[in-house]
Amino acid sequence: MTQNAEKGLLHTGPSRKDSAASGKSAVTVPQEEPSFDPGDIVELWADARALYLAGVYPKYASPAWLDLHPDDPRRLAGALDAAENWRKYGDEEALMQWFLDVNATREPLWSRRTLAELDALAKHRRPHEVVATPGWPPVKVPGTETWRHNIDGRQVDLDHNIPRPAHYQEAA
Repeated sequence: MTQNAEKGLLHTGPSRKDSAASGKSAVTVPQEEPSFDPGDIVELWADARALYLAGVYPKYASPAWLDLHPDDPRRLAGALDAAENWRKYGDEEALMQWFLDVNATREPLWSRRTLAELDALAKHRRPHEVVATPGWPPVKVPGTETWRHNIDGRQVDLDHNIPRPAHYQEAA
């Protein structure tokens, strides 16, 4: 037995309240079976598709669309159009923001950098000076075979970190 069963809170159906019209509990109120033929759905879909392709339907959620009967194929065609637009473009706010971004005013060409300014920026600059830091290992100077050390606050280039050729090491 569950905790609810022990407390007397068994729930046997959708609602234990009495129906206002008949006084019977909601579980025993007879429900009407939907009456439709599967062929009706196929016919509705085919008609809606034809109207969608022909473009003969009101815009989804417009007053004309709301006035249509739920079984009207033009209503389904309007919903198909809205679903297809959602698939392609997303929600309407994001689409409007995209249109605003695409059509936004750009910086005028005359206020941008000139070709001479761009050429000056592209010129080759001298590389920065390599500085060894106190307390850190020596730094290899690019393009040379020397190593820069910081000895007593002075930048000193020494070559003792250069790998020696093999014949010097064999002789030692």
